Amino acid sequence: MKPFRLPRWRFISCCGHAWGHDAPASGARREFLKVAAVGAAALAGLRTPAEAQVRVFPPPPPAVSPVEGLIDFHVHCAPDVFGRSVDDDESAQAYLARKAEAIVLKNHVSPTGARAWLMRKHNPGIKAFGGVVLNGPAGGVNAEAVQWMWRMQGGYGRVVWFPTFDADNHVKHFKDAPEGVKVVGADGKVLPAVRDVLKVCAQQKLVVCTGHASPAQALALIEAARDAGCDRVVVTHAEFEVVNMTVEQMKKAAAMGAKMEICAMGPLMGPSAPLPWMRHWRQVTHKESADHIKAVGAEHFILSTDLGQTGNPSLWDGYAMLVAGLMGQGITREQITLMGRETPGKLLMG
Repeated sequence: MKPFRLPRWRFISCCGHAWGHDAPASGARREFLKVAAVGAAALAGLRTPAEAQVRVFPPPPPAVSPVEGLIDFHVHCAPDVFGRSVDDDESAQAYLARKAEAIVLKNHVSPTGARAWLMRKHNPGIKAFGGVVLNGPAGGVNAEAVQWMWRMQGGYGRVVWFPTFDADNHVKHFKDAPEGVKVVGADGKVLPAVRDVLKVCAQQKLVVCTGHASPAQALALIEAARDAGCDRVVVTHAEFEVVNMTVEQMKKAAAMGAKMEICAMGPLMGPSAPLPWMRHWRQVTHKESADHIKAVGAEHFILSTDLGQTGNPSLWDGYAMLVAGLMGQGITREQITLMGRETPGKLLMG
């Protein structure tokens, strides 16, 4: 009996090329086999074929959201007088999807406590807070504006920012106007209106933010806040062009109990910024921020984005970029949690 053999097969393509079990090994086919062998040998140098794919494609989604459990202490959303890429509900839903803990709504021209109440109502699970910026629309440094802000339904108005783009330091630094809303007198001491605001902040345990004050003005505000009994003080984006504290000034602020704010928008600024209005602000690199954290101590900082502007990265992507950038410069995940969750959480909810 003859042994069983598989039938030979051979195919002819439409252009006349032959291949199959018994197809003759043409010169072209022999050359193809040589090239394939070289490629296989190169691939064998890697641990797995999948590893080769990782080298040329973006990594897969992270198993854990980079912003999980964190608080964005400085968010700009629509409605606003400036272009914003997302509204309150869109930002809440995106942060909820990424398991963030809380956000603080900031608006330069109107209080945001009521918006925080609505955000919580529409998006259960997110902790939203608001406040008031003491620019011209609020009447400047105005204790009455602070009083009505914290009384808003829900009690989610928790933050008071001293003047930002209306601040005397801001308008003089950028030559926007001859003078702006002042927080200190000619003697460098805080004005009586500032002390009236700080008295309300101390009574209601509100978070006091220094706004766009100069380093010397910010230190005067911190000292006055401490003397008034305020135990929740933040130097607004301490590294940005308009403030630009030195390490020694940060250490003085920290010694008086203040926290320095690090913002995700810092690395996006500078001469190469894609948005023209950001080019006159100096760039703050992740390395610079990491160096400040190492020199002063992570317990003296909080993290935020200061994002939401049309044309900039999204709030959540910007926050993830900040986390990755700082960790790439030697900041640990534990320090990220301290600055992004524990410390701001105590300021807002402690």
